[in-house]
Amino acid sequence: MVPTTYPSPWHAVVDALVHRGVRTVFGLPGDDLGALHALENAPVRMLLCRDQRSALFMATGYAMQAGRTGVCVIGKGPAVANAVTGLLEAHTSGVPLVVLAGGTAAKRRDSGAFQELDQLSLVRPLVKWAARVDHPDRLVPVLDKAFLLAGSGAPGPVYVELPDDLLDLEVVRTRPWPDPPEIAAAAADGATTRALELIGGAKRAIILVGGGMRGHDAGRRIEALAERIGAAIFATASGRGVVDERHASFGGLSGLYSPAEMAPVWADADLLITLGSRLEETATYNAFVADGVPVLQVNIDAGGLSTEFPGLSVLGDGPAVLTHWLRALGPGRPEAGSEWLTTIAACRAGAHAAVDARLAEMAASDTLHVAEVLAALDRVAPADRILVQENGLQDMWSYFFPHWTCGAEADSVVPSEQTTLGFGTAAAGGVKLAAGDRPVIAFVGDGAFAMVANDVATLAREGVGVTYVVLRNRGYGWLQCQLDQHGAEASRFTFLSERGLGEEAEQTVLVHPAMWHSVVRDKSTLADLLGEALLHSAKGHVAVLEVPVTIADAPPGITELEGDFPGAAQEAKTTDPTESMPVTKNEERTPTDES
Repeated sequence: MVPTTYPSPWHAVVDALVHRGVRTVFGLPGDDLGALHALENAPVRMLLCRDQRSALFMATGYAMQAGRTGVCVIGKGPAVANAVTGLLEAHTSGVPLVVLAGGTAAKRRDSGAFQELDQLSLVRPLVKWAARVDHPDRLVPVLDKAFLLAGSGAPGPVYVELPDDLLDLEVVRTRPWPDPPEIAAAAADGATTRALELIGGAKRAIILVGGGMRGHDAGRRIEALAERIGAAIFATASGRGVVDERHASFGGLSGLYSPAEMAPVWADADLLITLGSRLEETATYNAFVADGVPVLQVNIDAGGLSTEFPGLSVLGDGPAVLTHWLRALGPGRPEAGSEWLTTIAACRAGAHAAVDARLAEMAASDTLHVAEVLAALDRVAPADRILVQENGLQDMWSYFFPHWTCGAEADSVVPSEQTTLGFGTAAAGGVKLAAGDRPVIAFVGDGAFAMVANDVATLAREGVGVTYVVLRNRGYGWLQCQLDQHGAEASRFTFLSERGLGEEAEQTVLVHPAMWHSVVRDKSTLADLLGEALLHSAKGHVAVLEVPVTIADAPPGITELEGDFPGAAQEAKTTDPTESMPVTKNEERTPTDES
């Protein structure tokens, strides 16, 4: 090929992005602004954020929803340090991400240069690969490797540093940009023989779906396996949305967020099959198989296999392993697991009945509850909605099936095991940019919302139509709940503010003309306000609907946790399940109100 000469490394980077089909980039670049100059006339959207954490969160949400590598551009020194939280989240979630950062010039290193930092050492524990480009001839192969590693095998973030002294140099590309690698995904004949023996001998199996299977249930192979062997299906929090949760064998989440009514299924299982899960603590705490029950783990990455449980591990691509198993198992037996299926159905019916009873009790109260908000969302939001979740005290209601259910068209995006505060609030913007016309609803607490408020305004400015349902308990409800349950009501410390988000809104974030805002003051207006919010977000507005709540309105069992789970309350307080913040008069703000 005829060599291609670029006036700067950033122009070469942008050409690489265009070749790979990248249409959206997130970030807050360094003050050289070379990335912006290169992007000026490129068919790539640059979402300029106000915080590097938010930029990484948005890029991660984008990658999770789009199923392809996200890209983030940041500066150097404190910019990289600020981005570490986002790298931690992407790393733990196993999300393909390429982070392009600035860096100190080679001739200035170890001299006390402005914003000098050993950035490679800082990020290496959190990325699949970290590289610095110290010569223009190295840029093309480094970019190729970065994208190859981010999206191959077990996906994850990759870091590339472009030092200051590189930025004014020409880059010459002497070879074509590569095409994506071909992947041989088929399982070898005769492989997983012992696994098939375990499956064949089980009478009460559970299939647990993790986040590693996200986007990998084409043809509904997981549901087909469950039907073939008569198994129950559960998901980890990050695995939500992979399977159709309306399936008759689905029982909700495992571990910390499992419905109490599904406990008999976990207690009686004789085999657990895990697909794409690291079996982290929240997935195994409380609701899990009994000691000694074999755990058959399938993961593409040996580092993602847990060694805490007895059983067998299969290293391989999840969809390929499922295809091989289904072929090897044959057509199945109609009687497979019939008694077990009866148990699953009874427990599932019990979970639905418990939720119905809880909602009926709440309906008789004059106050509005978080569970009722979820029920209204289920009725009002379109079937193809995407719920982006946080992990605070009240928004955890959405983790408890069947208070919220992902159908065949619906989807869910959740934080990783790190449960990073603010992730869902910011990630919703990236999810929306990847989701097109599908409605994106962020179900968040006011503490997380306030933390990311500057970049919620960024989304409003950019016309990224997300609906935010903000549960307003005036601060960090989970920490206040822990403080209260340790008998510290008279403590001089508090995690709640005297004023709520809505009272501060006119002076802080809710002033952008493209942002719609309302507060639920009257329980009877909830459904109408949710519908209005969704209509505004469909037009490209950020819609914020605040729901006043108190920390007493917590999911069942969360405040009664006992044992050694970190952060769990050791001593529960008795609360009225219908107690919440009273709602009265409704307040509303339209996108045209600027005062």
